[in-house]
Amino acid sequence: MAEVSMGAAMACAGAAAWLMGGPGPGARRAQLLCAGGGEAGAGPPSWQRAARTGERLRRLHATHGEWWALVAGVLVGLLGTSVVPVVLGGLGVPLVRRARRAGAARRARERRADSVIALCGALAGEVRAGRQPGEALLGAARDSGGLGDAQAVVLAAARFGGDVPGALTDAARRPGAEGLLGLAACWRVAVDRGAGLAAGLDRLEGALRAERDQRADLRAQLAGARSTAVLLAVLPVLGLLLGTALGADPLHVLLHTGAGLGCLLVGGLLESAGLWWALRIVRGAEAG
Repeated sequence: MAEVSMGAAMACAGAAAWLMGGPGPGARRAQLLCAGGGEAGAGPPSWQRAARTGERLRRLHATHGEWWALVAGVLVGLLGTSVVPVVLGGLGVPLVRRARRAGAARRARERRADSVIALCGALAGEVRAGRQPGEALLGAARDSGGLGDAQAVVLAAARFGGDVPGALTDAARRPGAEGLLGLAACWRVAVDRGAGLAAGLDRLEGALRAERDQRADLRAQLAGARSTAVLLAVLPVLGLLLGTALGADPLHVLLHTGAGLGCLLVGGLLESAGLWWALRIVRGAEAG
């Protein structure tokens, strides 16, 4: 007991001396080890490296995600020892790229429509605050970004007395910026006939918001049909996985026998036609 008490006393004395003298190089190294989770100077911790790797993969998928079709084809080709999946994966790359570009264009169109709505609201507020239409347009365009690439042309026309409605009409030709046609009409009526610009902009903003909400509601209602079509398209893949789990080796039958290759060809054509037809119905409903 006496030895334990003396050891504890020596430890307490050492701790007191360390606190009075301040941390030394050893303490600094211990802090680095605790902060970095490893050897000092070894770089960022493992979770940070994993996060950076995930971010790089996310960026790669965002820019070149269509190449995953080829990667999947190569993996299936290695499993089935055949080049047919590799060829199909290569043929799927342009299709996936087209689908990705269509999705990106749709998202850009929606963002542009939201910016036009914000422009109408901001411009109405500026005019109601007592500013002249040209000055109000300058401030509203900078705040909302609703004019996009045509901002310089429209603002130049507003600043130097040019044809603002004509510039707005040209800017409305971009997908999603059709609301600028209404803004051009409101501007023309307000300038030519002296009508209230703020009241017209309020009505235009309300109409554009109602149209956007209607499209969003319709898209939500059609999400179930789209998901069902995609799920039905994935069912053959699940069948292949189930057959492999049961030991039937369906990949060998499909890729190395004449009957299997014929079934694969006919089934792929029917699957593609059915998926295209179902998505075409959904897109037609959205467009309507």
